[in-house]
Amino acid sequence: MIEAVVFDFDGLILDTEMPSFVSWAEVFKLYDCELTEDDHALTIGAQFERIDILKQRARRPLPPDDELRAIKKQRHDELLADMEILPGVIAWLDDVGRRGLPVAIASSSPSSWVTELLDRFELAPRFAHVACCDGDRPPKPAPDCYIAACDALAVAPQHALAVEDSANGVAAAKAAGMWCVAVPNALTRRLDLSAADVQLESLAHASLDDVIAQLPR
Repeated sequence: MIEAVVFDFDGLILDTEMPSFVSWAEVFKLYDCELTEDDHALTIGAQFERIDILKQRARRPLPPDDELRAIKKQRHDELLADMEILPGVIAWLDDVGRRGLPVAIASSSPSSWVTELLDRFELAPRFAHVACCDGDRPPKPAPDCYIAACDALAVAPQHALAVEDSANGVAAAKAAGMWCVAVPNALTRRLDLSAADVQLESLAHASLDDVIAQLPR
């Protein structure tokens, strides 16, 4: 039934979401306003400008957008320096390899961001394809990046399993016609992920074989 596996990236393979939230929240605080975890969680899995929220809430004059992004990036990079691959990811990639299944990434992030981090953590050889939302490809919850990943793997979406951490990602996978397992992180646990076929606390809590066995027949 499952002939390929397609992973999300941010918040699933690497915990990039919490550094992103913390760095933006600190920028908001500089301008006497707040970005809550709920605010940030709703944007996860999609492309969304936090600066637009900041402009609505700031109680002090804001500098140009590029300066705001530079402040955020400096703090973000500091937090990313301590990042590790999330629990269970390597075991799942090993499971995929043992089954001989092709594997890809489908992400709303730019390909430059994803490939840089895959190279840093020596994960790039594990993935046959990376489908990101560069150019005209719309971000999740649109299904386009998942459809592109399945096309690249030469597998029909109905025979592919998406591994996701966000509501936008689950919606994208299901709209593509794929099976989906949701693995929330600290920020996305508050979201409704019930559209997924299976939900896990962590990839370390179940194997790929366990999840495939739970899929509706």
